[in-house]
Amino acid sequence: MRLILVRHPAPQVASGTCYGSSDVAVAPHDMAAVRASLQASLPAHVPLYASPLRRCADLATALAQDLPASALRFDDRLAEMDFGSWEMRPWHAIERAEIDAWAADLAHYRPGGGENVLAMAARIDAFLHDLLREQHETAVIICHAGTIRLLCALQAGLPLEETALLAANSAHKIGYGATVVVDF
Repeated sequence: MRLILVRHPAPQVASGTCYGSSDVAVAPHDMAAVRASLQASLPAHVPLYASPLRRCADLATALAQDLPASALRFDDRLAEMDFGSWEMRPWHAIERAEIDAWAADLAHYRPGGGENVLAMAARIDAFLHDLLREQHETAVIICHAGTIRLLCALQAGLPLEETALLAANSAHKIGYGATVVVDF
């Protein structure tokens, strides 16, 4: 199965803000620009899956009409990581000791008391297993950088904790509105 992973457009948050699972909006002009660029590059008549967070859901809803998609499904398991009390705080305002604790235990530490990377990996893995059972040739997934990094890491077929660490340690180079293609 070929997965075309699409990162949402830039959200309306100040640069340097931790916004993981926060439901933040996208500026209309940014949404329109990403939508226009994707219309020409994404295949039509394939299933479309999306995180229910509005920065993904709004783009997915528009693309489902544009392409058109054979089906549009929102799945909570595709949401970005929940950073608990760190959500919507500037990264520089988070205690250095907390960030260091997370860096020391990337798989298990729960930043801000939220979700840990291993828990996120487990829900992304469950989504992927359900999707692979559907046996589509191609599917488009509108989601988040963390979700994309985990889906790419799952391709290696490693145990889940190693997958979580692989994703957490991979450099973040996924632009807003960018696509990444992964074959399973």
